[in-house]
Amino acid sequence: MTSIRSYMTDDHRRCDDLFADAEQGMASKNPEAAKAAFGHFREAMLAHFATEEKTLFPAFEAATGMSMGPTQVMRLEHEQMRALLADAVDALQTGIIDDYLGLAETLLIMMQQHNMKEENILYPMCDQHLAGELPQLLEHLEAELAED
Repeated sequence: MTSIRSYMTDDHRRCDDLFADAEQGMASKNPEAAKAAFGHFREAMLAHFATEEKTLFPAFEAATGMSMGPTQVMRLEHEQMRALLADAVDALQTGIIDDYLGLAETLLIMMQQHNMKEENILYPMCDQHLAGELPQLLEHLEAELAED
């Protein structure tokens, strides 16, 4: 059976690949392709955040009684990344490439740090504390992410 760690890590990689597509559009001096790719990336990231906040985090908090722990930190980082995503879209729409490149670099660093915390700390804790409801929870996460 798949673990939360492996399933959600795979979704991180899917988001990373979409981000790389946007970067490729920029590198090949194709702002329209970059805009379209960044739009797909943004949708995937927002769906990932929503799935964690709506399903995974509440299940973890209910199982552990920890609402001020790792999930709170992850929610705060999600908010910071949502703001960066919005600013990057604005920079792409207005054609201010230097602004976009700076925002994309900040976003990349933040995503890498965030993903490491989730993949190495939070997801393994979820697998441990949610072992009894793993099949149903994974089914729910898959359904939510498939909606995007």
